[in-house]
Amino acid sequence: MRTILLISGKDLRQRVRDKSLFLLAIVVPFGLAAIFSLVFKGVDTQEVATFAVADQDRGQIATTFTGQVLGGLARDGVISLRTAGTEQEARALIDRGEARAAYVIPAGFSRSVLSGQPATLHVIGDVDAQIATFVARSVAESFAAEVRYVQVALAAKGGGTPQEAAAVPAPVTVEDLTADRRQLSLSEQFAAGMAVFFLFFTVQFGFSSILDERRDGTLARLLAAPVPRYTIVLAKLLSGIVVGVVSIAVLLTAATLLLGARWGNPVGVGLLVVAGVLAASGIMAMVAGVARTAEQASNVESIVAVLLGVLGGVFIPLQMVSGVFATLSFATPHRWFLQGLADLHGDNAPVVAIVPVLVLLGFAAVTIGIALLRVGRMLRP
Repeated sequence: MRTILLISGKDLRQRVRDKSLFLLAIVVPFGLAAIFSLVFKGVDTQEVATFAVADQDRGQIATTFTGQVLGGLARDGVISLRTAGTEQEARALIDRGEARAAYVIPAGFSRSVLSGQPATLHVIGDVDAQIATFVARSVAESFAAEVRYVQVALAAKGGGTPQEAAAVPAPVTVEDLTADRRQLSLSEQFAAGMAVFFLFFTVQFGFSSILDERRDGTLARLLAAPVPRYTIVLAKLLSGIVVGVVSIAVLLTAATLLLGARWGNPVGVGLLVVAGVLAASGIMAMVAGVARTAEQASNVESIVAVLLGVLGGVFIPLQMVSGVFATLSFATPHRWFLQGLADLHGDNAPVVAIVPVLVLLGFAAVTIGIALLRVGRMLRP
């Protein structure tokens, strides 16, 4: 064990003196994540539409609509309300862009409804806000359907008072079960995506350094020392894993402090980071095992890292991925790492994202095993 730590320590000191490691492992990925977050800032936030209300009736039914229906939506944060005195004032709010749609309740509206006479609720929409207009119209139609149901129910009983109308139960009740958020925000997506993308470039310094040692002539000295060959291999793997864990930990911490990212339970995040680093180290070690020279290994590893990053959803948020691309993304550690971070979100999120962690450990076990089978050829001086 002491020999493994000595060799790893020597490699880590070399990498620390190489300032390019800090650029590749920390500065560049965080800089790109910050730039992407600023460019796409606000894209994943929900805009609250403002509706104007001109109540010229002030009757019981109109008050029910403005107070209970629209007021309930406003209290839930779905919409915001503006009061207008007249239809002209409501239209002016829309023209100035201060409201997306408006409701105009004409005088006599409540009396007509209670007497069973035709009544009209006017909805005015902004021509440039079709979605908000559709929502406003849907709310009005839903209210009209419920009023019609009450009228039919009272007619079946031979009429009734307003109190009896209020006591008529709704034909269908909808129970709102708020789902826990299970996806990353765009700033979190880009921060985590850049971290795992550059992780593959960072960990390649570990196992691939065997080829550097052979090129520089120092591998023969290591092999001549009275140490088992497997200690050299494990030391190289360990140095890459340490650098990978530190770089991802620093990036996630920086994203938390500077970008406001939230990653969930620290224990679950820690296990996911370790599993992700092991998977990345295994893949890079497997690629290095088939290369003949350090330059060849670096080129192939770069190609593999970029290809897996593109397929894994690093540059495209997971919630926007579908079809064949989504299916292929499950064959990459990047997808499972990002999925694990998403699973740790929400009020009732698990402590550990078990499935992503196990999949990443599976990647690591298979690829490291293949790399170890090829290590004999790499250790030839």
